[in-house]
Amino acid sequence: MSTTFELDTNPHRRLNILTGEWVLVSPHRSKRPWQGKVEDLANDNRPEYDEKCYLCPGNARADGEVNPAYTESFVFKNDFSALLEDTPIYSANEDDLLVANTQRGICKVISFSPKHNLTLPELSLQEITAVVNLWKKEYAALADNDWIKYIQIFENKGDIMGCSNPHPHGQIWSQSDVPMEVCKETERQKNYFAIHRRSLLADYLNLELQKDERVVYKNEHFVVLVPFWAIWPYETMIISKRHVTSILHFTQAELSSLADSIKVLTTKYDNLFECSFPYSAGMHQAPVNEGEHNEWHWHMHFYPPLLRSSTVKKFMVGYELLANAQRDITPEFAAQQLKALSAQHYKSLIFNSQENEY
Repeated sequence: MSTTFELDTNPHRRLNILTGEWVLVSPHRSKRPWQGKVEDLANDNRPEYDEKCYLCPGNARADGEVNPAYTESFVFKNDFSALLEDTPIYSANEDDLLVANTQRGICKVISFSPKHNLTLPELSLQEITAVVNLWKKEYAALADNDWIKYIQIFENKGDIMGCSNPHPHGQIWSQSDVPMEVCKETERQKNYFAIHRRSLLADYLNLELQKDERVVYKNEHFVVLVPFWAIWPYETMIISKRHVTSILHFTQAELSSLADSIKVLTTKYDNLFECSFPYSAGMHQAPVNEGEHNEWHWHMHFYPPLLRSSTVKKFMVGYELLANAQRDITPEFAAQQLKALSAQHYKSLIFNSQENEY
């Protein structure tokens, strides 16, 4: 038995500096055989237009409203919003044991493309840039409501992630209180900024760039990396090189670079197991309408569930639910796999190969 500790072979814990929570890393378990559940692959042969899809151009939605014949990205208020703007005021506290209060909000849906059969990595850079521009526009409009305290921009991709409609789309939820995960990240960043007078993620990013062990991709304005504390097997994070608190402060050049980062990352995801790679992704940025948050540094999380193939996923059960998160493959291994993948989508590579045969 070796007496020398190695991160890539020995079990250990890693600290998530953004939340203060720990993840157990067990690299030696990655060799175990898999006899668990195998997922069915979703049908990836969708038509460009589906007459039954409530997100396709010209179709009626659940509330009877008809979508315009849009040609780029399109946004509307969610017909089944989890939060409502006109919720009555309510507050209750019984002996600090039964506590509840009103939560108001505005929820929107953003269709990334009029084409039903595409996903983000299959869109052009120009089309993704249009989506990013719309994110910024909607963020600014929602922030104009002084009772809104946080705006969450996110996407659930794939039915394995509970996505109810395969048409390429994401959501924007804004609400009257700051949600729990954002509160955790606010506290950790605020504490670091108070001591060092620098952004927590700026210092972390500089260290990651020096080590270059977990960096997947970088361009002029953003870095894509697997966090040192990643929980999900191929979890990644996009961090802006410039310390800004929200998408509202990005220049047009930065917005275009963000679109490039998203396209490259999601393409690599699809190429990993040659499937439409599922994930939940979302931006974390400063709360709004509650004073300055100079400690906040914009970043975007990607949480994909797949573990070994397109049909084997990571389950958060047992120890994860009762103790703390755990992973088998190391973040360094995941980063190197993603980094080595092509930035050209595997479908286009297959198409070009077939074209050359004729």
